[in-house]
Amino acid sequence: MSDTIDYLLGERGISRQLGAWVIGLAFGREGRTLHVGLGDGTVRVVNLAARSDEWATVEAHKGACLSICADGKDGALTGGDDGRVMRIAPDGTATELQKFGSKWVEHVAAHESGVRAAGVSKAVHVIDAKGEVAKSLAHPSTVGGIAFDAKGKRIAASHYNGASLWFVGAKEDKPRVLEWKGSHAAIAIHPDGTHVVTAMQEMALHGWRLADGQHMRMSGYPSKTHSLSFTSKGKWLATSGAESVVLWPFFGGGPMGKAPTELAGGDGVMCTRVACHPQHEMVAAGFEDGLVLLSDINNGRVLPIAPPGEGGISALAWNANGTLLAFGTEKGFCGILDLAARG
Repeated sequence: MSDTIDYLLGERGISRQLGAWVIGLAFGREGRTLHVGLGDGTVRVVNLAARSDEWATVEAHKGACLSICADGKDGALTGGDDGRVMRIAPDGTATELQKFGSKWVEHVAAHESGVRAAGVSKAVHVIDAKGEVAKSLAHPSTVGGIAFDAKGKRIAASHYNGASLWFVGAKEDKPRVLEWKGSHAAIAIHPDGTHVVTAMQEMALHGWRLADGQHMRMSGYPSKTHSLSFTSKGKWLATSGAESVVLWPFFGGGPMGKAPTELAGGDGVMCTRVACHPQHEMVAAGFEDGLVLLSDINNGRVLPIAPPGEGGISALAWNANGTLLAFGTEKGFCGILDLAARG
């Protein structure tokens, strides 16, 4: 894209150079904070209401922060290579919820109901609202990704040769095993709870339709997919891993036998992260050169958000009502865009 393009970051955004890889972003469900997880073990807490230049630094982990997500009602949950699961409150207070020895906490997930989960080696530990481990779910190999369904009743975990789907509140912990040979990493559950999709080592996606176990093979990617995001009503699945945003249709019998739609590509630069708008059929996309775009799925219109040059996009996140979009890069650059309608 041309340097003469007006990027919205200059007009509607704020940005900072934070000095370490942005591993993830989490807007607090209370609507007041953004938490930025960094590879140096710190979490930066941005008070969105204050519009302050000061981004508080929280010493969360002795090592690297590996994972971050929004916690139940407010704040954020993080996992680190120090084996700890930490809760970061909106005011920046850090509390250790669990410590798993020297094992890395590579994945964390939380639901607004208060239930949390941590992926540690071959186990997913379910952590209750009090911070106690309610149960530990064993898997045949290292967990590659975890995700709660929309109701917080089930949790899915990817691993070698497939994925496992568990009922969080079950008295007897016996998973529904979704089998497919190969290494499975990123995982997503359809908003209606009807499908589970994983990204594979083999530069393809694999999905299961839960009603009948039907397999879905989505291939043709030039590189590995690290980012999956369903649109709010589940009509489309947006993915990274190509020179454009690849959208698979989950309607009209798709994605089986349906070709994907591609948006916002063509410059020969790989898309590294995607994040669908929480309400509308729009998707934010980040690329390996630092470019961030926002695309309307229905008409293909593209809004330029941030220019290339600050490192590959490593994280994207929306706030709950879709008025704020945050992005982070491998070089430690972080931006927040205010996309609320103006009178």
